Amino acid sequence: MKDISHELIERVKQASTDGTKLRIVGGGSKHFMGRQSEGEPLSLAEHSGIVSYEPIELVLTARAGTPLVEISAALAEHNQRLAFEPPLFNGRATLGGTLACHLSGPGRPWNGSVRDHVLGIRLINGRAEELRFGGQVMKNVAGYDVSRLQAGAMGTLGVISEVSLKVMPKPAATMTLKQKMNAAQAITEMNRLAGQAKPLTAACWFDNHLYLRLEGARSAVDSTVSQWQGTLLEDGNNLWTQLREQQLDYFSGQDAPLWRFSVNSNAGHFLPEEDWLLDWGGSQRWLRGDFAADELEALAERAGGQVSLYRGGDRLQDVFHTQPKALRQLHQRLKQAFDPSGIFNPGRLYRWM
Repeated sequence: MKDISHELIERVKQASTDGTKLRIVGGGSKHFMGRQSEGEPLSLAEHSGIVSYEPIELVLTARAGTPLVEISAALAEHNQRLAFEPPLFNGRATLGGTLACHLSGPGRPWNGSVRDHVLGIRLINGRAEELRFGGQVMKNVAGYDVSRLQAGAMGTLGVISEVSLKVMPKPAATMTLKQKMNAAQAITEMNRLAGQAKPLTAACWFDNHLYLRLEGARSAVDSTVSQWQGTLLEDGNNLWTQLREQQLDYFSGQDAPLWRFSVNSNAGHFLPEEDWLLDWGGSQRWLRGDFAADELEALAERAGGQVSLYRGGDRLQDVFHTQPKALRQLHQRLKQAFDPSGIFNPGRLYRWM
């Protein structure tokens, strides 16, 4: 096998010397996220494969270009999984791209995000140095947490070449309950139920129905189902898979821009006349339609969070929430430290990066 890592380093070294901008590409499944990127493609598709997997230790290390379906298949052989439930995007999603875009599934508030599961990474910075941060054990807390800093950086701080992360056993039992109610009622109910010591691992609302997923020991799941109201959904697993993969009717067949709110889970329901899907127990809220970004930002801030233009719309403008001056300066200082020549994914995160 040829040394793809060495080839990546040499490519970055040449780009740094020439001032060539590089557009980092994995499986191409998340090209719609962020601003429209510039630069020559730097493909990590061949930089793939599981480096090590210790089922007993619940730790896996893989190269950044490894498709998530390959990782999921290896974990399934030992009845384990990626608990942060990343979307597979028709098998094209890769480990590095999932970390760079910080994507997690329906269980994120209960099981954690991809950032919470990362133990360490290898990163090629703008000086063509391959650096290692973190490790391969769950208690490694030495130094700055640069590994998790890559979550959501959209590849602007360097080329992630390898990722180590913790994995988890699959739950023994899974059931889904369905209740009819409006959005405001659902927000109140999701927050009420989330405060109970029950095996709740997902809660979402759409089409005037609340859906609750229970996972864990069979006895705990059965007991909760008998206590809570709702109809048992026979194809519950399919529902959560479609939500994770953004394949529900809400996400498809519409040309209108899709906005993603990250707010306090108990924030009141705003713009009730609009087209919504509420996930993560009310803390992640999807909105369809043409809106002015500054107006939505004001709503998000009043709800204790932020909003971004997730899909569609004008990708030449900034699509992530406007950052205050102090955070903007921090972002720029980090960019300067990791990528002094500004060659990685220029403008993908913000126009000023």
